[in-house]
Amino acid sequence: MRSATGVTRFICGAAVLWTLGWGSPAYAQLGVGEWARTDAAGKGMTMTVAECCKGGYRITYHVPVGNGQPPVVMTADLPMDGTDVPTMVAGKPTGQTMSMKRVDDHHYTGVVKQNGQPYLTAKATLSADGKTITVEDTLAGSDQKVIETWTKK
Repeated sequence: MRSATGVTRFICGAAVLWTLGWGSPAYAQLGVGEWARTDAAGKGMTMTVAECCKGGYRITYHVPVGNGQPPVVMTADLPMDGTDVPTMVAGKPTGQTMSMKRVDDHHYTGVVKQNGQPYLTAKATLSADGKTITVEDTLAGSDQKVIETWTKK
């Protein structure tokens, strides 16, 4: 079973992904829907992206924890204007915030903070066909990077 900190770190970089619908009309709905994380480290993790908050997105992650436990459910309502918003687990604030911005139709950046301090930065790239997202997460104060791969269901 992952610790709460491990689960939080595991899903931090994924915060970038819900932004993938923000952009030109041709890509307006690409981020909305169901996504599955397909890299080995993210096996079993899913994400639902829905429109909310006046042009932003509600992201809901389901993270398996094992041992017969129900998945951890994390949500964030992102206005897509770079504003820090709280992340919620089981409807309660975690002490973590996320912010997200669109660079262009295929590239997005995000910052995750824990108790007000930067914890992780993320860069996401949407494939040309809109079916795959690659996220590069970098832990604050280190060169440690994690690559996530997500596939649209």
